[in-house]
Parts: sequence; structure tokens; C-alpha cells
Amino acid sequence: MKPSHKILIGYKNSSFFARCQHTLTLSISKTDSNSNGLKFYHMREFGRLKKGGQQVFRLPSLNFSQSKRGASAIAGFYYNFKARDFSGPVERHVNDNTDETVYVKDGKNVKPIVEESGHNDDEDKGRKESGLEVGEEDENTENSGGVRNVDKAEYVEEETEEEKEAWKLLKEALVTYCDLPVGTVAANDFDSVQPLNYDQVFIRDFVPSALAFLFKGEKEILKNFLLYTLQLQSWEKTVDCYSPGQGLMPASFKVKTKELGKRKTEEVLDPDFGESAIGRVAPVDSGLWWIILLRAYGKITGDNSLQERLDVQTGLRMILNLCLTDGFDMFPSLLVTDGSCMIDRRMGIHGHPLEIQALFYSALRSAREMVTEDEKSTNLVGEINNRLSALQFHIREYYWLDMQKINEIYRYKTEEYSLNATNKFNIYPDQIPSWLMNWIPEEGGYLLGNLQPAHMDFRFFMLGNLWSIVSSLGSPTQNNAILNLIESKWGDLVGEMPLKICYPALEHHEWRIITGCDPKNTPWSYHNGGSWPTLLWQFTLACMKMERTDLAEKAIALAEKRLPRDSWPEYYDTRSARFIGKQARHYQTWTLAGYLASKMLLKNPKLASLLCWDEDFEILETCVCMLNKSGRIKCSRIAAKSQILV
Repeated sequence: MKPSHKILIGYKNSSFFARCQHTLTLSISKTDSNSNGLKFYHMREFGRLKKGGQQVFRLPSLNFSQSKRGASAIAGFYYNFKARDFSGPVERHVNDNTDETVYVKDGKNVKPIVEESGHNDDEDKGRKESGLEVGEEDENTENSGGVRNVDKAEYVEEETEEEKEAWKLLKEALVTYCDLPVGTVAANDFDSVQPLNYDQVFIRDFVPSALAFLFKGEKEILKNFLLYTLQLQSWEKTVDCYSPGQGLMPASFKVKTKELGKRKTEEVLDPDFGESAIGRVAPVDSGLWWIILLRAYGKITGDNSLQERLDVQTGLRMILNLCLTDGFDMFPSLLVTDGSCMIDRRMGIHGHPLEIQALFYSALRSAREMVTEDEKSTNLVGEINNRLSALQFHIREYYWLDMQKINEIYRYKTEEYSLNATNKFNIYPDQIPSWLMNWIPEEGGYLLGNLQPAHMDFRFFMLGNLWSIVSSLGSPTQNNAILNLIESKWGDLVGEMPLKICYPALEHHEWRIITGCDPKNTPWSYHNGGSWPTLLWQFTLACMKMERTDLAEKAIALAEKRLPRDSWPEYYDTRSARFIGKQARHYQTWTLAGYLASKMLLKNPKLASLLCWDEDFEILETCVCMLNKSGRIKCSRIAAKSQILV
């Protein structure tokens, strides 16, 4: 008898204790119809058909040629299904000749789509008992790429007491849904009276945790996380009847227990797309981090099957479609509002903040590697390449700041109306702050925090500059100069606890106007010049890429002395980071995970090489201006060659 092929399909919501139940079975034939004339489709055709009160689900084919809903003009990609349709009731349809089955989760519970191949039933049972999904290889099997077979004993032997404590706390922070680990809470502070949203799983916060587990050889946690968050992806209006955009990933989710009556409960996942956030701002960076994590999973494990899944490809393209949609903005950088990234409060970063541009660039480079080739992907890859080229040139040419560039700005003429204008953004020289003149070293430089018409944000933002190094958004010369700056200004940017999220802090009248008198973002605290240990792993990655490992070792040694003693706080205050943050949570998960990831990167440099991007000369040579039919546009790329090339 031929074994059946199965797919698990589900939707939204979860908690810690109750097991998932009420799985309904829907049998589907490739070619047959039921007695009422309702035709069943091949399991790879995925959509929603209705006849009377019945609902039948089908998976979309790879060519998406028959879709009638929501076409993407950018990628030529058609969306023919709606994840939130899964929340309705589903009746069971049986056909005696069927050899394929689809399980549909009842209610609003999320269940990731998992394809099972037609193996022997006894073999399948054995794999399930071993904790592996059907069709999945054991961790000890050989693979063609990545570093999947990480020697776990290596880390056990070399672990310090600080590392052992961090691992213990990290495992205690794990969140389970339907008995599967799906992420880690933001903080496990037992002394906190008000957990607020620190008991939720944040996409950006989970990144260092995911990498630490991957480096340890425990890949299932990240795989579950990627699939469950994919099912939470935005498909409908969520915030006061306003749509945040189809394809938006939630900022966080929480596992909750839902009462069903008669002492029955079930787990549900409750996502937050910004409707509960401070300021009600949608998270722009969540989808970008999700793409970066998806690539990291394939690189570290050597297993690309997750990337190639139809549901994953669909979610990936939806994020790209959201980010690449045409608008009124004239720049290749993403236009976002304050509070839409790691700095999630009003800090004057609205516009085109460097952090988002660096993550956007990294996500585009990741996506280009993972998008499957089909007849519709050519346009998408072309759009990605064009945007990469334009964004790279824009950031390297206009965001870069060193002594030479400051002197040019100092001599800028204003109100220039011309295609050949030098001062393209009408920047007034008086904007140059007094602290900058004597602060920037001769041999160093950095990328501006923000740039838009008549506004340059001269603050140094650590995350954006580090990811510019990791992703090669900056040129090799610029990347080295950024690390030169950090080394030269070690006391300001590292101090007694790495690393300063931005420098300098907003103070006095400027603080009152820009932050709105934010009592949490007081000068040299939290996002306003506070120090965040979670940035340690990204600093380590950047240093290893540029062969400056000594800087990373120095920073890790500083953190290792204080973090366990201070109970792994979220952030530190004051200019030199001497005090634990006034409102910082203890046992902050991404603090201890960032420390662990940093230590493991140093132990295995191959991991760092897999997570970084080298200079891409194809991007470098592609000039978007050449593709424009208008002859009025003149490309100034030649003028930037000295900075772009080594």
C-alpha cells in the first residue's frame, strides 16, 4: 500500500501548559470531485474554495499563474491564499481513492506547514520518537555545506563558569508551544513586579539566542521559530482599522492559554504588530531580521530545504514586496518612522535611519541567495539587484563621514538648483555640531545616523555601523575606518561595558524637543547614549570579518567581568557605563545570548565567515542610472570610486 503524503497547516496563537488538540482531517484527491461537484486540487495548489458552508484548502503552485488576488507588480508574484482564512471551521471531506491528506488546525492556533515524504511507516515512527520530523536527517549525518556537525563536546570542555551560567539561564528562558520550543522570552527577571511585554518572544531579541543554539548544534528551536512566526505574518487590518501592510512580521508574540470550557484549554499565539507597542509603531525590522535568520539557518546547518519550502518562499517574497513597493520617496533607502526598530521610542531617527538601511541591505542580499528560480523570480531578482546597487552607492557616497567629508560640508553652498549640485540634500554647514570637530580621528570615520533633505544626523549609531561592516554595505576602506574610530574612541563608545548604542546623548533643550521629555531616555540612559551588551556579538562578528579579533576579545573580557555579577542586565547608564540601567531588567535574554554567541564565534571562526557577506563586485558595477530611460540623469558614481574600491 502506498504511504500517504501529509502536510500540516495551521494558524495563529499559543501558551506554556496545554497541548494542542482538535486536529481535523481533510482528504484531498489530485483529480477526483465529490458528489456535489466540488473539485479537489493537487496538494501544491493552495488557496481557499467555498461551496455552501464548506471550505477546502489548497496549496499554491510554484508558478502562481492562476491567482486572482493581490498581484505584485514588482516581482510578478501572485498571492492566492490567505493565512487568516485558517481560523474558520473546516468540515471533513473523504474520498476513498485519496492518497494525500491535509491536517487543518481548528480555531486560531498556528501550526507550521510541515511536509512529510513517503517513507516507511516504521521508519517515520522511529524518526518521530527521536525528536526529528519525518524526512529530516539526523544531526550527525553528513551534509554538503555549513557547519552542521558542531562538536558539542568542544563547548562543554571549554566552557567557563560564566558560560555555564549563561547557558542555564538561556534554556530557562525558552518558550514552548504545543510542546515545541519556539523562542525565548525577552527577560526572565524574577524580581520584576511588572513584566510588561518582557515575557514575550521578540523577533529582534531572539536573533542572538537563535544563533547561540545554532552554534551549539540545536537547530530545531530556530526552525520552529521561523515557521511559527511565518504563520503570524500580517494578512489583514490590525491597528484601529488601518492595515500595516501585507507581509509585515510581528514585533513579538506571546503564548497564551485559551479556555474552551469544561476544564479544557488550548494554547494560542498572540502576536503584536505594533497595536500594543509604545507609540503604536509597526516594526519595520522584524521582517528583515526574519530573512537574515532564515539565511543563517541554511548557512550554519547546511540544510537549504527549509528555504525552499513553498510557504517559506511565499512569506519571503511577501516581505520583499512590502519593502520594494514604489512610493513617493526619491531615495533607495527605506523611509520609516521613529520607534520602528531597536530604538523603539522617539529619538529623532524618523526618515532614513542607518540601522534600517543596513538591515535592509543585509536582508536583500540574503533573499537574493534564497529566492527559488522559476519563471516569476527573474523580475524579483532584477529588482533586488537594482535596489542593492542603488542603496550601496547611496550609503557609501552620502552617509560617509570623515575629516575630509566634514571639511566639504563645512564649505557647502546652499540653495543649489541643478542636476550637478554638490550639496544635493541642501545641508546647511551650521548643522555640524561643535563636539564633532575634535572628536572624529584623522584615520577613522563612520556612517551618519540619518540623512534627508536639510538634515544630517551626525550621531554615531553602533548597530547600523556594525551591520554595514558585516554586510559589506560600507566599502572595505570605510569598514576599517569604522573600527579605527571605535578603537580610537574606546572610552566613549565602549567604556566599562560594551557597547554604546549611540553617541553622544541628547541633552538639555535638545533632549526635551527631540524625545518629548522621555523619562526613560534621559541623557546617557537606555536608547539615549546607554550601553547595550547585546551588541557584543555583532561587534565580534564585524571585528572577525575585518581581522581585528583583538578588539572583540578586549570587549568580551570587559563584559565577562561584570555581566554575571550584575545579573545580566538589559543596559547600562552613564557616559562610561558604570551603572546598571535605572529601569533595566535583570537576566535579559539577548544580553546573555549575545555574550554566548560572541564566545562561540571566537572559538570557531568559520561561523563568522558563514554569517558575513564579502564585497560583491556585481553590485558594485551595476549602475541603476544606466537603466533609466531618461537622459537627464547623470551618475556621480565615478566620483565615489576612490571610496568604493580598496
